[in-house]
Amino acid sequence: MERATFSKYSWIDFAFSVIGVCTFLVDWGSDVWVATEFYCRGDIFWFGVLVGLMVLSSVVVQMFSWFWFQYDRKLPGFGSVQTGGGTVLFGDRVKLSCLFHVLQLGFLCRHISAIRQGFRVWWRKVEGSEYAVYLTHDLSMLRLIETFCESAPQLTLMIYVMLQTNKARTVQFVSIAASTTSIAWMVVDYHRSLRSFLPDKAKQGWCSSLIYFLWNLLLIAPRVAALALFASVLSGYIGAHFLILWFVFVCWAWQQETHFMDSPAGEWLYRSTVGLIWYFSWFSVAEGRTRGRSIIYHTFITTDGGILLATWWCYRDPVQTESYALALLIALPFIYLLGLLLKTLYYCCFHPKLWRPLVREPGLPDDLPDAKVPLREFPIQDGALSSKLHNKRMACHAAHFYSEKGAVKNPDSPKRAEPSPL
Repeated sequence: MERATFSKYSWIDFAFSVIGVCTFLVDWGSDVWVATEFYCRGDIFWFGVLVGLMVLSSVVVQMFSWFWFQYDRKLPGFGSVQTGGGTVLFGDRVKLSCLFHVLQLGFLCRHISAIRQGFRVWWRKVEGSEYAVYLTHDLSMLRLIETFCESAPQLTLMIYVMLQTNKARTVQFVSIAASTTSIAWMVVDYHRSLRSFLPDKAKQGWCSSLIYFLWNLLLIAPRVAALALFASVLSGYIGAHFLILWFVFVCWAWQQETHFMDSPAGEWLYRSTVGLIWYFSWFSVAEGRTRGRSIIYHTFITTDGGILLATWWCYRDPVQTESYALALLIALPFIYLLGLLLKTLYYCCFHPKLWRPLVREPGLPDDLPDAKVPLREFPIQDGALSSKLHNKRMACHAAHFYSEKGAVKNPDSPKRAEPSPL
């Protein structure tokens, strides 16, 4: 496979980087606004919970960023790679990098580096496209982590506060809108980043991305709402519910023998974060066919969501919730079912693997009918093309997302492999 078949950095990538940092700053600003409102109104408890979520999210993201910086420094010549007059991220300035991460600025610095390098590549047409793509891949994963560590829990908290007080202020609507936007944009951005590891990224249209966005939104929204409803009637038990499920999910990630990070400590941080992500949404972390794991997960989450809704219905205040209780009880399961149907439609009709290019085996006559030609697929990444700027972290996730165990290893198979559902 030729290097030219891989996607290069374009103005769309640059636009996604700019919008990504703007979304990050708006989301962070809305968090500060909401925290200030809670504090000024004397809601010290909610102020503490919100600030705790912000700090926890920031620390987790900075830890991932620091681990990756340490790993990348070990790559041959990574710190001295010249990219049009600049160096990769912090280069070998370990103390400076450590200071930025301690000050919780490492994630923001990565955003700035991505925009700076992206502008140089796209506008000035200088060398460094691989470096720009490398940065955007890491940022997409960090945004995924930041979203599910902060935005999803914060969205649950804001809905819970509205249910508890039976009223909503403007700042709460702004926070809910910002968190929802952050989650939605993360889904699209992360999906797009994974697709960049395919040699035919351009063949995936906006329709496919839209359906991918919708089914994720329709599955995450009812989950968040069910958690908030449960917390509104049994607030003392939501913490225990999270810890029990989080522990189960971490054990499941460990059982799948994930290998995302380059150190044991980093890997356990990753598994712990995956457990948090699974509390809200499905996320493929291991190679091989994921259909079975996806079915197990959605069956478990559907059952758990049903228990949460049933508990809320039994313990709710009939008078206070009369105007919306029955509507929510019907709408939330329906929305989740619609999300599952859209997900099935996506993998049956719109998954990028259905559009992967097929190549005739060498030595076959050109006039042989296509129906009799044994076809093979392009791999996600060609080992011959690996370079010091090859982002193996995201390539690993792309392989989990778009391929299945054995799909590429058997080029003589006469049938196309089915896409492996997330």
